[in-house]
Parts: sequence; structure tokens; C-alpha cells
Amino acid sequence: MMAATAALVYPFFKYLFFHVPRKPRHIKVDKLLNDGEVFIDHDFIMFSMKKNVWAVSRKCTHLGCRLNYSEKDHLLICPCHQSRFSPEGKRLAGPARKDLAGFPVEKIVETGKSGYIVTI
Repeated sequence: MMAATAALVYPFFKYLFFHVPRKPRHIKVDKLLNDGEVFIDHDFIMFSMKKNVWAVSRKCTHLGCRLNYSEKDHLLICPCHQSRFSPEGKRLAGPARKDLAGFPVEKIVETGKSGYIVTI
């Protein structure tokens, strides 16, 4: 009896919780960053320090507000509830409980075209 009920209910729950995964977006940055430079996009902030380049999300993990970068303090700060994150995306303070998402960055060097591709 229990197995028959499970067999009937399973397709319903599978349909109910089905979601289509998002396709990754590839965003091209048309310039190379010098050491210590920051590039701010609508969805991410890209940093270049000691020959390493990385990108973190601008979406606060608390309520999803768009983060601002303070060059003076070298911090990502949420304007809504003052959560603070390091340039590496680590949560430092505030109501946010999780670190920021990091995005892969690929360096491209072609004849006449140099830059990066950030995959979101």
C-alpha cells in the first residue's frame, strides 16, 4: 500500500520541485588590469593583486542588495544593512551569514584584443 502511494505521489513532487538550471553567462572585459586595479561591473567586481585576478558577486548574501566597493577601506559594503566583505568575498561583519560567490576568470590574449572572460 505504501509503495503504491509513493509511486503515485513521486511524479507530482518531481514536477513540483523541478527547475531548469540557468545557463552560464560569459562576460567579456576588454582590458587587462594592472596590479592593484579594480573593475566594477553590474553583477561582479574583479580584482587584480600580485598577478592574480579574481571576481566576486556584487549581490549581498543577506537580502540581495548590490554591494559597493570602498577603495579607501578596501571592502565591499552593503548599502542596505552594512554587511562587509573582503575583496576575496569573505564575510567580515553584518547580518549576512555567507561569503560572496566567486566567479571564474579566464585571461585572453589575442592579437589586438586582450582582456578577461568572467563566467557567471
